[in-house]
Amino acid sequence: MQPTPISWPKLAEALAGRIAGGRPPGPWWRVAVDGAPAARPADLADAVAAALPALGRPVLRVSADGFWRPASLRLEYGHEDVDAYYQLWLDTGALRREVLDPLGPGGTGRALPSLRDPATDRSTRADYVELPPGGVLLLDGPLLLGQGLPLDLTVHLRLSPAALARRTPPDERWTLPAYDRYAREALPEEAADILVRADDPAHPAWTG
Repeated sequence: MQPTPISWPKLAEALAGRIAGGRPPGPWWRVAVDGAPAARPADLADAVAAALPALGRPVLRVSADGFWRPASLRLEYGHEDVDAYYQLWLDTGALRREVLDPLGPGGTGRALPSLRDPATDRSTRADYVELPPGGVLLLDGPLLLGQGLPLDLTVHLRLSPAALARRTPPDERWTLPAYDRYAREALPEEAADILVRADDPAHPAWTG
């Protein structure tokens, strides 16, 4: 499918409308915006989250880095280990247990917005949130697809290798091989329900 040019505000509006106008597979929508930090998936997730309440959908915003494993485990093989970044940083078990499963079929609706502060490596001591039926979880983060996470709608922000390298800060460029591996193994462009090409930060295009 040929991507269609769209502005970021219109994209957020269109995604919010699609979610609000559809019927979730379970009592809640579990939506992920997947992309490298350079693609700014949190910005899109925030914009969609801001639009949904006016459409009658309460929202819970969660960022994947709030569910990173402790630094003692993440950095066991060094501060710049690509395989650890790709496979070990995200605590998928905790994310499922505390967020995705409670918002799935048969769940309680009681979810934890965050587990650990990625900057301090300490517990956030966040309170559980009751998301009413019909509400929407909006999760953002990198490398989310291909991990068996139970998600109802997935959006992948795609950057070409050149754009990714250009927009990744120098101190984070050691992560670039992980995204190359992700593209080859998880095939996010094919796995995602919606693909957004974001090489030009001012002019995205999408397959919605």
